[in-house]
Amino acid sequence: MRRYLWLRIGIVLVAILGSLTYLYPPPGIREYLYGPGSGLARKGGLLPPTLNLGLDLQGGIHLVLGVDVDKVLESQVERAAADLRGSLEKKGIGVAQAARQGTMEIVVQLASPQSWNDALTVLNEFPAYDRKSTDQSAGRILLALREREAATQRDLAVRQALETIRNRVDQFGVAEPTIQQQGENRILIQLPGIQDPERAKALIGKTALLEFKMLDERTSVEDALAGRLPETSEVLYQRRVDKETKVERKIPYVVQKRTLLTGAELNRAEVQADPNSPGNWQVAIEFNAVGTRIFGEITEQNVGKLLAIILDGNVNSAPRINERIPGGRAVITGQFTIEDARDLVIVLRAGALPAPVKILEERSVGPSLGADSIRQGMLAIIASALVVFVFMLVYYRLSGLIADVALGLNLVILLATMAGFHATLTLPGIAGIALTIGMAVDTNILIFERIREEFRTGKTIRAAIDAGFSRAFRTVVDTHVTVLVSAAILYNFGTGPVKGFAVSLAIGIAASLFTAVFFTRLIFDLLYAGRRRIQTLSI
Repeated sequence: MRRYLWLRIGIVLVAILGSLTYLYPPPGIREYLYGPGSGLARKGGLLPPTLNLGLDLQGGIHLVLGVDVDKVLESQVERAAADLRGSLEKKGIGVAQAARQGTMEIVVQLASPQSWNDALTVLNEFPAYDRKSTDQSAGRILLALREREAATQRDLAVRQALETIRNRVDQFGVAEPTIQQQGENRILIQLPGIQDPERAKALIGKTALLEFKMLDERTSVEDALAGRLPETSEVLYQRRVDKETKVERKIPYVVQKRTLLTGAELNRAEVQADPNSPGNWQVAIEFNAVGTRIFGEITEQNVGKLLAIILDGNVNSAPRINERIPGGRAVITGQFTIEDARDLVIVLRAGALPAPVKILEERSVGPSLGADSIRQGMLAIIASALVVFVFMLVYYRLSGLIADVALGLNLVILLATMAGFHATLTLPGIAGIALTIGMAVDTNILIFERIREEFRTGKTIRAAIDAGFSRAFRTVVDTHVTVLVSAAILYNFGTGPVKGFAVSLAIGIAASLFTAVFFTRLIFDLLYAGRRRIQTLSI
């Protein structure tokens, strides 16, 4: 029995030392537990610096983004139109027009109505499109994307945008962000502790679509601007800003619409100093195996021609291909600052957004408001805890003091567990801590009243303590499990603030079960076990 007593003492000491280590880690352990500087930038205050604080406690930005899903459908329909033209021409069928009309329709105009039946055979290879109208005599067919396929593509676009934004925010270095879908095409983003909201918004909203296209060197810029532009080409611009005058100049390029390669095949992107422009930075990129093969074929087949590197519809550069490039490496140059280059690397690594996004709602929470929330919330917890401490001490005397010590250990374990699991503490979470205090005290009261009942029946102190803890144990476990199930339901179906409440409540209840049953029982055993001369119980 003595051996088990020392084992229980060891468990309690490990819990106390471990909790203090997670709350206030020494410099040598700090980086190992939380990473370099993670969650430790906040100084002072009533809470340990290792706790991640939510938007309502440390300030930050709240954004609701709308995903332009129609752009996804337009891009898909345009690609389908190009593929359809290619399939028809491979079959020897002349095509006067194959282009997108509106958002979800493709107009096909055959060069000769005599090839009508052969064209219909090719159209069967595109099952996602229905024939909305046909005119055999004119050789004209109108296709429409099926509504079920369109709904699938809209949903997929929002999910891809959600994942892409999450990857960007993770690389940006925000601790415990909230990123979740709202409705059909909206995304909720909460970034606590952001010091530069404009940069964060620019990083999140940048489409970052990297494309490689050949220039149309047969069509002059003058003809293109005058409207004499082939259907397969378009006019894009390169923006250049004079460093001294800050005047922006747009240089037009005639570019083929067909995309040869995109950033989806990127394997690596990193920031480098621009050797040709001191003070500027560039982004070096490297393609994966598939991208390297395609890039090698592009450069081999187009030696002597100009290749446009396009980012978000703007021509970044248009270098001439002097020879085949087998290594799959390229450089994106421009008048980049170090921060611009770093942000571009982040969005290229995270991937391009499948569709443009726009900010529908924006709110900023200042750090001073967060500090006031912390102060008021902690004062409420401290005031309620003091009232409970005094009541327990007066009503239960020495046993009440034991319960007070157990309650303090409960709070320490709760905060340390949240810090260790990198959980976010929100204002509702502080409310959960306050509720945990009440639950922990209620557990001790239940045990103490059981011990009192057993002691009044004439049992010895040792027998009364054993019977009190034994008979109260089942009730204590039942109440704690019930609250844990409720917290799990709140976490699973609730939104951000509700989840914060559920997290702190669940951790607090688990800590309460440990302190009220295991720790309190240990203290009673140390005080009363084996002491036969003690005839009174301070309870």
